[in-house]
Amino acid sequence: MSWLTLTASRFPRLASLVLTGVGLSVCGVILQHIVRNKFVEPATSGGLDAAKLGILVALTMIPTSSNIIRMLFALLFCFASSLIFVGMVSRIRLKSTVLIPVIGLMYGGVLSAIAEYYAYHNNILQSMQGWMLGDFSKIVQGNYEIIYLILPIVVLTYLYAQRFTMLGMGEGIAKSLGLNYTATVVLGLILVAVTVASTVITVGAIPFVGLVIPNLVAMHYGDNLGRTLPLVALGGASLLLICDIIGRLLIHPFEVPIGLTAGSIGGILFFILILWRNRA
Repeated sequence: MSWLTLTASRFPRLASLVLTGVGLSVCGVILQHIVRNKFVEPATSGGLDAAKLGILVALTMIPTSSNIIRMLFALLFCFASSLIFVGMVSRIRLKSTVLIPVIGLMYGGVLSAIAEYYAYHNNILQSMQGWMLGDFSKIVQGNYEIIYLILPIVVLTYLYAQRFTMLGMGEGIAKSLGLNYTATVVLGLILVAVTVASTVITVGAIPFVGLVIPNLVAMHYGDNLGRTLPLVALGGASLLLICDIIGRLLIHPFEVPIGLTAGSIGGILFFILILWRNRA
């Protein structure tokens, strides 16, 4: 019985926690290099909200769709949303450190409002609640395996780490170094979309992991992804494990959804980082 519990529940939950933390932190650092802003990640660029909207559209268009189909819808919506966000940012001349994430939060708010209206209009508002907050309590063997898509995403990110590092230098410098700028940006956005879609469909939306960890690592080790990416991945996994432990201890034997604990801790750290950046 104990072995069944371990293989059917405990190990899937641990694997999901680690892979989600790794994936969100890695896709956060990719977005930050594409946009050249340290305060951008899926939660502050509309990616999470677009993925939720994609899942809702899949539920109404194909009510009997599998998780794979829903993930594909979330992927397409997240990718399209990211393209629009990058397009908006590229047209902004005054690129203040704080202005870009504020625009992203406003953009995400619009997408979230559209998703809520769409869910209310189609009488599936209750179904939307499952993707509003990240929660690992329902992870069991057989309904979490999509999360393993993050493994090849991390490998590809590491293989292209030098190219993503060049993206962070700006379009002019990247092109002068021989980088196919547009193709690399599109690849990065695809990797982000796959990661966000697989995590949202499996555990729901978890904010700020991809924002806090890359910033903390960059403060001490710089922005060379070839060197810092393993530390970013390890930091993301560690942060989610800590948030999960806190959530399970706060109101034991009950459990606080990790979306709340990660959002609270990440939000506080996000505020501290903004103050520190402005003071610097």
